[in-house]
Amino acid sequence: MDWIWGVIGSLLIAGAAYWRGSLSLSGLISAVVLGTLMFVFGSLAWFGTLIAFFVSSSILSKLKHQRKAAAESGYAKGGRRDAGQVAANGGLGLVLCMGHTLWPDPVWWVLFVGVMATVTADTWATEIGGMSASEPRSILNGRRVPAGTSGGVSVLGLLASVAGGAFIGWISGWFSLMGEQGYVISRLSVFIALGAISGLLGSLADSWLGATLQVMYRCTVCGKTVEKEVHCGQNAAQIRGMKFMTNDRVNALSSLIGGVLCCLLWFLSAG
Repeated sequence: MDWIWGVIGSLLIAGAAYWRGSLSLSGLISAVVLGTLMFVFGSLAWFGTLIAFFVSSSILSKLKHQRKAAAESGYAKGGRRDAGQVAANGGLGLVLCMGHTLWPDPVWWVLFVGVMATVTADTWATEIGGMSASEPRSILNGRRVPAGTSGGVSVLGLLASVAGGAFIGWISGWFSLMGEQGYVISRLSVFIALGAISGLLGSLADSWLGATLQVMYRCTVCGKTVEKEVHCGQNAAQIRGMKFMTNDRVNALSSLIGGVLCCLLWFLSAG
């Protein structure tokens, strides 16, 4: 029955996202597989936290703004998430969920909260920060950079990161504390703080990796610095970064960093 309910729930949510244009066909298939496995190997808390990220991110991705549209033109991928993006944002979370099933320990859950807080914080920062009225600044030197530049941060984007991380902290805490008695509010506030801090730090790690290691190209037609190999219908020239370090891999690596930082913060708060 877990398999059946997992498939039904995943199909309903991912199918709606596909219909609304938030997922490509490969993204739809990957999301259904990921959601089903998360439901089977985990519990409502694991599945619910994943869905909270997915639904909130899909809603934000549909917010249109002229500055945001201009920034997205240089992204490696558009608003329709494909299989690679689904795996980069949720694959590590599934591994942690399966690890908890094989070797039960609360550390798996804390790592998961940090991972999901990071991918949510980063997505919210990208979607909301892209609508900022002011140009972002490079995380490396503080200089102004064009909207959409990897490694660019803005005040609005940073606030969105904190909000996204706190949102996941609240959702994950609410699910994990359901049915418990005593000090629920104070314990829930711990989850919110863990999500907000680890999400922000993980998102900043994503920006730093994007500014240093992520492969970047320059369009040979318009001269714009972009994340994708083809722009304006022509092959773009690589100008920095490592060929294999794509945006999806940067997202996955930064989510791991966010998960580890969340775990460290949890140990410090417990001690």
